[in-house]
Amino acid sequence: MALSINSEGDDVAKYLTAKGVTAFVLKYRIAHTGEDATQEFTTLFADRQKLMDTIGKVIPLSNADGLAAVNYVRQHAADWGILPDRVGIIGFSAGGEIAAAVGFEYKPEGRPAFVAPIYAAAKGFKDTPVPADAPPMFLAAATDDQLGLAPDSVFLYEKWSGAHKSVELHMYAKGGHGFGMHKQNIPTDHWIDRFADWLELEGFLKK
Repeated sequence: MALSINSEGDDVAKYLTAKGVTAFVLKYRIAHTGEDATQEFTTLFADRQKLMDTIGKVIPLSNADGLAAVNYVRQHAADWGILPDRVGIIGFSAGGEIAAAVGFEYKPEGRPAFVAPIYAAAKGFKDTPVPADAPPMFLAAATDDQLGLAPDSVFLYEKWSGAHKSVELHMYAKGGHGFGMHKQNIPTDHWIDRFADWLELEGFLKK
């Protein structure tokens, strides 16, 4: 219902750029709202049926935007001097669901090099099989997530590890939902460093 495009978009891209990573920020389709989408979401969150009526139709469109974005960057990789087989995706909250969707639903020509759903909503993939050539996955969330989404990250971890695919999970005691690049002087401030460590381990920070 709203885009957190600074803390969960531009600031992440700037951090990764400083590490030598070419970064793109996706502005995907969201539900139509009034001027204060955050307030609308808070009100709707108490009524799950009404919430799903509001966002249910846009989720497939958002996920399609994620799949299209990875395809687009891969197809135009030569224009930017990058390798198509090193194009991955990271997303947060609803964007985390998009990153997970890319990990589950890609076609061979759009296979992501990695997926990183951060405090994602993911129970919608309960019956979706893990692809045979699934990319490595990085996950981070906080146990005290106000939206109750911490179990979704555990679910994704178990789904990937159960399929014997590479996966790393960081579950923080505190941080709430939407910690992104916000500084709170708690360990979640450093999740992005753990992500960089993981990218290094997986070989994505090598030129």
